[in-house]
Amino acid sequence: MPTPDRTSLDEIIAAGRAILESDGLARLTMQAVADRVGVRAPSLYKRVRSRDDLVRLIAEATVHDLGDQLAAVGTGDDPRQDLAELARTLRAFAHACPAGYRLIVAPTLDAARPGLESLTRAVAPVMRVAASLAGQRHALEAARTVTAWANGFISMELAGAFNLGGDIDRAFEFGITCLGDALAGQAPPDPPA
Repeated sequence: MPTPDRTSLDEIIAAGRAILESDGLARLTMQAVADRVGVRAPSLYKRVRSRDDLVRLIAEATVHDLGDQLAAVGTGDDPRQDLAELARTLRAFAHACPAGYRLIVAPTLDAARPGLESLTRAVAPVMRVAASLAGQRHALEAARTVTAWANGFISMELAGAFNLGGDIDRAFEFGITCLGDALAGQAPPDPPA
């Protein structure tokens, strides 16, 4: 077995992410990660303080990856199209990493809550497009509206909750088009204080 010095933190996090996706959060244990990276479980504690710390590191890495994918979405002449592309990217990420997606959007453990700095970086592309569509004054509200809609849709899709038939892809495109058009329209009044 490799010594702990030969097992990097990145390898430990990658193993934890793989276990999370294949076996779920309940089976993400220090022993399972140790087995995956080829060390004894006590050796992991030289790199990771606890299971909660491991879950936090996995959540941070997941948010970082999502942020990288969102940041890679180019900006064009139409912010509505940019918004649609960001939503598609979020959806593709959720389908590729459903357990990681759930971990960062609906953490069941306090340890899984990504840090504010990581979240701010990850959502910067959405904030930018929201500001382009709804104006800087309403950027946060617009970004939250889009994120809430997209997360609701994606979460229902991942749970198999769309049972009435129809084309799910078409419904997703319809929803994001409607949101983009609505946000690009006249700016809404200030919400009540």
